[in-house]
Amino acid sequence: MIKECLRLTDDDLGKVGKQRIEWAWRKMPVLQSIWKEWEQSLPLKGIKIAACLHISAKTANLARVLQVGGADLVLCASNPLSTQDDIAAALNVVYDIPTYARRGVDNDSYYSQINAALDIVPDLTIDDGADLVTTLHQERPEQTKQVIGGTEETTTGVVRLKAMERAGELRYPMVAVNDALTKHLFDNRYGTGQSTIDGLLRATNYLIAGTNFVVVGYGWCGRGLASRAKGLGARVIVVEVDPFKALEAIMEGYEVTTMKEAAKRADFIVTVTGDIHVLGEQHIPFLKDGVIVANSGHFNVEIDLPFLAEYATQRRIVKNDVEEFTLPDGRLVYVLADGRLVNLSCGEGHPVEVMDLSFANQALSAAWLVSQQGKLETGVYQVPQEIDERVARLKLAAYGVEIEELTEEQKKYLSSWDSGTI
Repeated sequence: MIKECLRLTDDDLGKVGKQRIEWAWRKMPVLQSIWKEWEQSLPLKGIKIAACLHISAKTANLARVLQVGGADLVLCASNPLSTQDDIAAALNVVYDIPTYARRGVDNDSYYSQINAALDIVPDLTIDDGADLVTTLHQERPEQTKQVIGGTEETTTGVVRLKAMERAGELRYPMVAVNDALTKHLFDNRYGTGQSTIDGLLRATNYLIAGTNFVVVGYGWCGRGLASRAKGLGARVIVVEVDPFKALEAIMEGYEVTTMKEAAKRADFIVTVTGDIHVLGEQHIPFLKDGVIVANSGHFNVEIDLPFLAEYATQRRIVKNDVEEFTLPDGRLVYVLADGRLVNLSCGEGHPVEVMDLSFANQALSAAWLVSQQGKLETGVYQVPQEIDERVARLKLAAYGVEIEELTEEQKKYLSSWDSGTI
């Protein structure tokens, strides 16, 4: 496949994308602050970056900040259905950032996009889900020698990277941006919570209030989703394998049960685990008639779609991003967006304000990796605390909020051991 066929270069489409990028930029004050600083300091001057991310307006603004910081940047899509074509076109024709991404490509084209980005022979990688990093390691291991380091955006990607590290397969330092407090406490919880509901509503236009809403997985994403579904009047049921998270869900007022039992009553089921077949062949035969099934995890493996397709007697597309499966006894099951992340496939992804935090961590972590070149061992690193805290303070400043400072007396007290009961 010719590389240029993987790029969208329609001028009219690009103009629409530019307007949306500018609209998002208004609500990204942390990235704006970094932009102003980097215009002068150019911390990424001469650095080649391959970035595999969801191609949205927010991502475009991260790309622009990296570019103004001096980077030579190439983008590709991190999911076949998450690309917003007008944004991809704008990046190509307006901002001169090569972007290999089209919505709805097949699997071969998806990996062709990744390989096209890797042709830059990057010094840094930025990833969302670790498909770029794993492709680089498996298909182009010789290129890893040049890589200073990389960053990873999401939980699924961090899990994969830590598995690579344990197996001795990781070849350069990676920063787990997902694990920053200013990422997972806000992006995962508030971002996934709101954007998943948004995707469900756009795809179905169904009422959430009064329904049995099943959240599969009670990590930070699941917590956020459960909270928003409850706020809309749903009866939230949580399915979880971790006893501590399950207990937490109970304490928050949710019902906790098994997937099989939840399937019998669910009006909505949303998976947010990052694991394979959490709604599988042992559960699908029990699904309630008319249930809406969706996934908000990174990969389309959480719902066992091959089994559902084989078990069903009929399947058909009933509207955009909604596929109907008829079970042997006539019950109907509706799957959204082919089981891919519903918040990006059916909606616009996370709200701008939370992505401002996440992408600020991405940008600053990339610059930090460059500053640490030659000093880091291969492995998965946390975002440095000073970066995490800086992002939080910049966001507070944008809100016009001042917070209290510890006095010297308080600092001394907190660091002492000999002050007890008086």
